[in-house]
Amino acid sequence: MKPYQKIPILECGEPLAPIPLEHFAAQTPHAYEKLHAPYGKLSPYYLRETVLENLIQAQNQLQLTHPNWRILIFDAYRPVAVQQFMVDYTFAELVSDRQLNLDQLSQTQIEELWQQVYQFWAAPSLEPATPPPHSTGAAIDVTLVDENGNLVNMGSEIDEISPVSFPDYFANSNEFPETEYHAHRQLLFQVMRRANFQQHPNEWWHFSYRDQMWAWLSQQQQPNQRFTAQYGRI
Repeated sequence: MKPYQKIPILECGEPLAPIPLEHFAAQTPHAYEKLHAPYGKLSPYYLRETVLENLIQAQNQLQLTHPNWRILIFDAYRPVAVQQFMVDYTFAELVSDRQLNLDQLSQTQIEELWQQVYQFWAAPSLEPATPPPHSTGAAIDVTLVDENGNLVNMGSEIDEISPVSFPDYFANSNEFPETEYHAHRQLLFQVMRRANFQQHPNEWWHFSYRDQMWAWLSQQQQPNQRFTAQYGRI
């Protein structure tokens, strides 16, 4: 169990709403759909209604300083079945990229690989008290595109299993282009934070509102207050 999963959930019952992609940027087909993740009739481009309102506010904030830049929606709502698929896929990719043979690894080595996966991916839990953040409709993975529709370079790919994915990885660098990567990450953080989102400590691209992680991070920042989550698995 991760620390944020100890936060109680008081489900508010707010429904999912479709993201108006014409206001943002998005890749078609969706990255996980291209891998044949089992969405069925569901779509990744949904969020809880209030979360979507905040996302639109973040887009408006971005326009104030960077006209014609847009937030790119990489991923939003993710059924638990898709979470399971992507966790398994990520583990297999990690083994393949490192040219490892599972049959030659000890149980300890295999567990260490899984720990690396779960540093970035939530467990595909079906327990009501410990839902994966994306399965609540309250978490979203985003990046930025510039006025020409080009991806803004953040210094790593979304979903990269590496410390370079940590939001402040380039914070202490004085060298170009690392300083630019950090500036881009800070811009994304600022527009999302002004719209009341919290950022995942290990992922520059992951933000959420009023799920367990949001409440846990808010409580770290304001220890004299007690926070609960209002969005559970949907």
